[in-house]
Amino acid sequence: MPFRSLGLNEAILKAVQETGYTEPTPIQSAAIPSILARRDLIGIAQTGTGKTAAFTLPILSILATAPSRGIRALVIAPTRELVVQIEENVRVYAKHLPLTVATIYGGVSERPQIKALEQGVDLVIATPGRLLDIIRGREKAFAGIEFLVLDEADRMLDMGFVPAIRQIVKLLPRKRQTLFFSATLSREIEKLTGEFLQEPETVEIGRRSNPAETVAQSVYEITPHLKVPLLQHLLQHDGLSMVLVFTRTKHGADKIAKKLIAAGISTATIHSNRSQNQRLRALTEFREGKVRVLVATDIAARGIDVDGISHVINFDFPPNHEDYVHRIGRTGRAKSVGDAISFVTREDEDALRALERFTRRGVPRVKAEGFDYNAAAHPREEGRGPQGPRRSPRKPGEIRIPRNDSPAGPQQPRHAHFSERKKSGKPREVAQDGGAKKSAPKKGGFGRFLGFGRKG
Repeated sequence: MPFRSLGLNEAILKAVQETGYTEPTPIQSAAIPSILARRDLIGIAQTGTGKTAAFTLPILSILATAPSRGIRALVIAPTRELVVQIEENVRVYAKHLPLTVATIYGGVSERPQIKALEQGVDLVIATPGRLLDIIRGREKAFAGIEFLVLDEADRMLDMGFVPAIRQIVKLLPRKRQTLFFSATLSREIEKLTGEFLQEPETVEIGRRSNPAETVAQSVYEITPHLKVPLLQHLLQHDGLSMVLVFTRTKHGADKIAKKLIAAGISTATIHSNRSQNQRLRALTEFREGKVRVLVATDIAARGIDVDGISHVINFDFPPNHEDYVHRIGRTGRAKSVGDAISFVTREDEDALRALERFTRRGVPRVKAEGFDYNAAAHPREEGRGPQGPRRSPRKPGEIRIPRNDSPAGPQQPRHAHFSERKKSGKPREVAQDGGAKKSAPKKGGFGRFLGFGRKG
């Protein structure tokens, strides 16, 4: 089925043709006619199947049929990166139309965003938090909203944005067309559709939460201390040309990037501790091939929609299958083929088995050729510090005695006493049993200070 058969605006069709797309994806074929018919819609499809175009193309086509009269469409997405990615797609598809678009997200100045709202652009793409910050007092700017799109609805629930979205929706016109799009749709989100949508049509492509068929998956069973060496070993192969690495923490992302850069591998990072400019620069350099590896956390990577990612590597295996689906969906996009590699430790085995039960498919276990799986751990990684075995975690209420870190010999515990001399310079008195001699309590003490103590 060609795009022309979907009933889109001629200027939109010209822009789509210039991008090189010839046929719509299944989610686009199913969703576009319903949106053009002005029906509310719930769209569920795997990541990388073209959901963004599924809602932007018909919305732009409808906006093009009438003159501009302020903000007419609002798209809400969970992360700044996804907002920027949607904006890039909109500008490509609307390049032959006299439509204007603005973005609203945190990490940058509010002034240009407020100015754009006051000037009345056609389409606004925003994150919930920043939008809620600046929409109050400017409700009139959104009085003409015709379209509301909630993209990555499941992630918005995970990130705790539902209360903010409820507040935003209350400020919008009741008469509007509302669209939900997501790779997965939890039962909690489905309950919310009853609040926001009216008699929606549901379009579901593929089994809910299933990984894309175009992604080859594999698992490397590994001990934690060999993860970085294995990653460096795999990156020796030129086939891993554009690699997205997922880690669980921001600190972990920085640590991995530092080691890869030290090994001569061009690497950038994206996580919430990075400024917006740093994150956009990292994404641009990755897209342009200036860096080979991009290390990211789940939340920050939500908007990474980059063509040509050859491999996704789960350095830290995700605890739930929905995050796994979103991660590996960054490769194998738009019918291209990609590879998803997961490092799995003993602690990850339950999560891996749960994923396999859910998808009803086993993930092949593989071994890296030429890699030494018996390599010894660095002392600090093996559970030993420079002064011997690492101590167990501190128990509640436990008082720890600092270890000796001085070459001069053992030191007295610092928390036992500060000095053998009092501030007056006199030696500290010692009792017969070797302990500190207790001084007699002062009469009156604190009570005398307040005026009701005993008189001496």
